[in-house]
Amino acid sequence: MNEGHLLTLSDPFGVFEHCIGPEPRREYGFCVDDVARALILLNRADMLGEPISLDARLLADRSLTFVIDAQSPQGLFVNRRAIDGSWYGTPAVEDHWGRALWALGDVAGSSSMRRDQALAAFELGAQHRAPFLRSMVFAGLGAASVVSVLPGNDVAAQLLRDAADRVPQAAAARDGRVGWPWPEPRLTYANGAIPELLIRAGHLLGDEQVLERGLALLEWLMEVEMIGGHLSITPVGGWGPGELRPGFDQQPIEVTALIDACVAAHRVTGDSSWLDGVELGVAWFDGDNDAGIPMGNPYTGAGYDGLHPHGRNENQGAESTLAYLMAVQSASHLRRSRR
Repeated sequence: MNEGHLLTLSDPFGVFEHCIGPEPRREYGFCVDDVARALILLNRADMLGEPISLDARLLADRSLTFVIDAQSPQGLFVNRRAIDGSWYGTPAVEDHWGRALWALGDVAGSSSMRRDQALAAFELGAQHRAPFLRSMVFAGLGAASVVSVLPGNDVAAQLLRDAADRVPQAAAARDGRVGWPWPEPRLTYANGAIPELLIRAGHLLGDEQVLERGLALLEWLMEVEMIGGHLSITPVGGWGPGELRPGFDQQPIEVTALIDACVAAHRVTGDSSWLDGVELGVAWFDGDNDAGIPMGNPYTGAGYDGLHPHGRNENQGAESTLAYLMAVQSASHLRRSRR
């Protein structure tokens, strides 16, 4: 994994959110969403035994401190931090709350020397429930990481159950449409995280029905997001039945969410065919996509911010760079799994 651009995006507080080209826009500061993603990436590297630099290890430690410092005494999180280190905004249970618990849960379930600190912050935040589906899904993924190593942790197990229960039944079942098994009327963002949550929750909680539902949704999603043998993912504006494909702009985080779900399906079922989805996701970053252009730079470790019909957004912000590096991690997983 090439950490070069990620380290360029970092300073002693955290990871800058935005870039112009490869240059960080420091004036926009930091957000918990991206720092939590960085923490997930770097913690995974440690869990997978990947060699990372001392600077990357220091960034992982700073990222955990950042996420914990963003937490209010009640367990909510502020999302925004200015360049001078000051926090601004109101503590809330929105997507950044979910991603913070995802990252904290991953660290709590790891061999990190700070795992007890991460677990305490996770349990404080896990007292809350969000009204938003994606927020609950992200938090549930963190809960799954805790339950996988601490099955007796009731706080994490209850959050995992509640997150899985929050996924609605198929929209088609509610409004009479045929052939639309997705739990929402439209595909929106981070779609792969929904089946990933159901797969991991069903497996860890011993709920075969939830597990099978997650696998079926992932299989359907992989079929829907394919054109001509390559991934053609849901664009930033979403996609619904009857709308034209392909759609643009396509965001790298959508591909990484699919990859993560396929990795989870493989781990739970042992079915190597799920690794085909990992391969397709990595190929999307390498240029096997609707525009035929690479979306990651292996020489710098940067990811590009969006795929257009005839090119790409040349900005290389934190979200897209971290999505690309997570895909590279999964490629390593793929190679090891198929040996």
